[in-house]
Amino acid sequence: MAQGSKGTVGIIGLGIMGGAISRNLAAAGWRVVGYDPDTKAAGEAKAGGVEIAADAGAVAREAPVILTSLPKPAALMATVEAIAAVQQRRTVAELSTFALADKTAAEEVLRRVGHVLLDCPLSGTGSQAKVKDLVIYASGDSQAIQALAPMFADFGRKTHDVGAFGNGMKMKFVANLLVAIHNVASAEAMVLGMKAGLDPHQLLELVTSGAGNSRVFELRAPMMADNRYDGDNVTMKVSIWQKDMSVIGDFAQSIGVPTPTFSACEAIYNAAMSTGHAMHDTAAVCAVLEAMAGMKR
Repeated sequence: MAQGSKGTVGIIGLGIMGGAISRNLAAAGWRVVGYDPDTKAAGEAKAGGVEIAADAGAVAREAPVILTSLPKPAALMATVEAIAAVQQRRTVAELSTFALADKTAAEEVLRRVGHVLLDCPLSGTGSQAKVKDLVIYASGDSQAIQALAPMFADFGRKTHDVGAFGNGMKMKFVANLLVAIHNVASAEAMVLGMKAGLDPHQLLELVTSGAGNSRVFELRAPMMADNRYDGDNVTMKVSIWQKDMSVIGDFAQSIGVPTPTFSACEAIYNAAMSTGHAMHDTAAVCAVLEAMAGMKR
């Protein structure tokens, strides 16, 4: 299919997730116009068929539909302000994980000037994004969500309309709470097996074929078995995950829900941050537990 035959879509934020999504949309026949201040990320997207714009405003002037995949609330508000300056009506699907208050503030800014913001966080890792194995938790205007369904299908496995704006983020909190726990549980099991003298790759094979398996174990245990958490292996950096952990914890506390298992995991992720794994994949919690167990490979 010729690039651009399906229309134009903008992507602001071309990191691990946004970059993979942009390349998949370009391969599926969309004209993709993207922006990222990181020249390396922009260069990789360009090599994958993405037109690189000078800034977020330039993306908004070109694309009637815009996806945003951003690292921090400040980047979201700066991006929203750039889009708000464009006079033509734009539909924006916000894919990032932020506090509800940040997404609500962004939605209000765009709504005041006639644009539509959808809250559409993603369930999946960077490696899943590469193969279009993402689930979109879409919330907000149902007609706008339905209109974007064909585009979502070109970078994701399934889209769920979960209702009112903000419900997508609430669903993401639930999913990420489980991811946080499953990741540390996977590392704990791997370290138990390895220190007991079992081969890590055999552990990987046998757990994935048994009742103890999980999607997170399938994604992260191979890195744990290989003892390699950097380079192309990175699907979610520990430093970025810390932001997600904080948002989930704050939300649970705000509605009075105890999270004892999730809270117990926080110390392990904090240890990963303080022991040189900030830029490594979150699977590096395995290295933290190995050190705590007095184990060396």
